[in-house]
Amino acid sequence: MSQPWNLPEREVTPEATLRSRRAWLKWAGLGGAALAGGAGWFWWRFFGGSDAAVLASGKTTAPTSKFYAAEKNSKFQVSDRRMTEEAEAARYCNFYEFSSFKNVWRDVADFKPLPWAVEVTGLVAKPRQYDIDELVHAFTLEERIYRHRCVEAWAMVVPWIGFPLADLLRKAEPLAGAKFVRFVTFDRPKEAGHMLDRSYPWPYNEGLTLAEAKNELAFIATGMYGHPLLKQHGAPVRLVVPWKYGFKSAKSLVRIEVTNTQPATFWNTLAPHEYDFEANVNPDIPHPRWSQRYERMLGSQEMRDTKIYNGYGEWVANLYS
Repeated sequence: MSQPWNLPEREVTPEATLRSRRAWLKWAGLGGAALAGGAGWFWWRFFGGSDAAVLASGKTTAPTSKFYAAEKNSKFQVSDRRMTEEAEAARYCNFYEFSSFKNVWRDVADFKPLPWAVEVTGLVAKPRQYDIDELVHAFTLEERIYRHRCVEAWAMVVPWIGFPLADLLRKAEPLAGAKFVRFVTFDRPKEAGHMLDRSYPWPYNEGLTLAEAKNELAFIATGMYGHPLLKQHGAPVRLVVPWKYGFKSAKSLVRIEVTNTQPATFWNTLAPHEYDFEANVNPDIPHPRWSQRYERMLGSQEMRDTKIYNGYGEWVANLYS
């Protein structure tokens, strides 16, 4: 029997057809003639929309916007590939709470990311709840340009704005016996339609070992491209762990919980043979349904070799030796 998580959008298109949208349409049998009919609607529904419309759909009125002219951290730059255009990143992304398709920007209108609070709790000496304004005042924001690699073999380069997760944990003071950190997202089916299907283990949650969470790369993002996060990217606050596949970087966080046991996580619970808890980017470990040796860059459709730990082995390889 087909399982509910084995959905068409999780299938990766053959590499030869990923070069451009035109190539994809040809592979799908939606060539130029077909576009004149119903396939034209299909193309517009899933790939259409002006850049301005795509970006406007996810904007929020954030009182903290003035803080997003953050200083660039020169330690975290990407020199071997170009920055992904903001509209391309906003047009094509995963946010399973809203949709099983990539055009999430069309489904976020009802989502209300303000006001918002994030609770830091569990095995910590100083639990605390932050509203989003408190969060950006309590920590020094900086811009880091990171590679982002989806488990589905597409990739982008993004200028995130936020602060190290380690700084947040340091303020909370994890107690003896703490081993893991659990990240929990919102649970609002009225605002995120895909959550109406309660056969899934909502709310979405993810986890890291405490050592991973304290790593210099682990980042709490509240913005990108010089402004607060768009709704489809996890407004108003999300996790970014660039050496792991993208599903580990949980969006729209409401709780960060320090624990002594490995937390059950969303995709690992649904399909542990496809989405392991560690989920480090590794070209030598194929997904059960596709190779991980190559990745497709959003926008340019360029095919690149996948790098172990997404190119961040200098920072994280010691965690797994």
